[in-house]
Amino acid sequence: MTFDHDSLALLAEALRSLEQGFDRLPAFSPRLDSGPLRDALLAAAERLRDNYPYQHPLYVGQMMKPPHPVARLAYALAMWVNPNNHALDGGRASSAMEKDAVAQIARMFGWDRHLGHLCSGGTVANFEALWIGRELRPGRAVAASAQAHYTHSRLSAVLGIPFRSIPVDARGRMDVRALEGALGSGEVGTVVATLGTTAAGAVDPLPEILALRQRYDVRVHVDAAYGGYFTLAGNLGPEARRAFDRIPEADSVVIDPHKHGLQPYGCGCVLFRDPSVGRFYRHDSPYTYFTSDELHLGEISLECSRPGAAAVALWTTQRLLPLAPGGEFARGLEACREAALGLHAALARDGRFAPLAPPELDIVAWAVRAGSATDSSARARQIFDAAAKRDLHLALASFPRVMLEPSAPVARWDADEIVCLRACVMKPEHREWMPEIVSRLAAAANV
Repeated sequence: MTFDHDSLALLAEALRSLEQGFDRLPAFSPRLDSGPLRDALLAAAERLRDNYPYQHPLYVGQMMKPPHPVARLAYALAMWVNPNNHALDGGRASSAMEKDAVAQIARMFGWDRHLGHLCSGGTVANFEALWIGRELRPGRAVAASAQAHYTHSRLSAVLGIPFRSIPVDARGRMDVRALEGALGSGEVGTVVATLGTTAAGAVDPLPEILALRQRYDVRVHVDAAYGGYFTLAGNLGPEARRAFDRIPEADSVVIDPHKHGLQPYGCGCVLFRDPSVGRFYRHDSPYTYFTSDELHLGEISLECSRPGAAAVALWTTQRLLPLAPGGEFARGLEACREAALGLHAALARDGRFAPLAPPELDIVAWAVRAGSATDSSARARQIFDAAAKRDLHLALASFPRVMLEPSAPVARWDADEIVCLRACVMKPEHREWMPEIVSRLAAAANV
């Protein structure tokens, strides 16, 4: 059995409890014709078979982490009410749950005072952070590493401000000397420090970036959409640990609960250290704000209608799995990192592969040894296809020569980039499944 069926009984019990909150109303039951409904639902189930097995430990491709059962159930439960967290009028309970859940995330980063909310994902969350940066540093550029998510350059264009791409070092981290050179022009207003790049999981040197803020008039925004929850992990390397420990000094932080936070899509979160930036969101909309004088989430977000179900799922998950070092949630992250380190060690022992720098979080990338860069890329694609035929699903990613040269994967550089194999070891179960993953990878490489 691939999917969890047993928990569905809990949903029926929870739904009966929810219904008791409305038992004062006259009886009303929507009319449903179960025959056509069943046909439509089974047709959808059949169509959904055309998917990669994202939920299975043999899937280590993209950042697809299955939601926790409690998140699925809580989201489904909320859908019987279908609250809208744009305003208290549309989601009283779910709005309160969102504020509570977001405050827990803020405290995880060391902030008791903050301004923040949920949104559809990291793109919108980063957009809001860069927008606030633009309002506070009008016309000045955004600087991010060459390995930062492409969102930042694209969103800078949407905001009508320049973007500066900063070179990376051999480990895929922002080159601080190159950053200082860019800051010297006075043109940069916001620096994006990525704590967990999406390609290789690299952690930018946040302490050194914060030190530059002392000399230059810039905001520091931390894009921790993928890596943010690792602040709870007790087995980070010393450099990554130092970076995560300095997050409280950033001006803004983004994290995606729909990645390591065990939530369904879409659930992102943006946080600001200074609550006064809320003045930039201020607007009037009397037709939605009329039942309470309290702050509405719609007054501190750019999005309007937002699913209250996402807040209910997140709140319920954090009630079951508190965001605490040493807790069950943190141990799951530590298991992912252990699995990644195990995969990296196995790759290093196999003479056919040239792994990049050891993983700082739980993403592993490696090149295939070959005579030339072009041949290496072609061979990586072959192994990718051969692994999929063995139900091992990997990912492909291109990396620049500066990140590859330390592992010397090729004798001749006839291209400046190499297409590498990549694994997102994001499920705690990957630790136990790693021998099977390595075995299937070895078989694919024999083709």
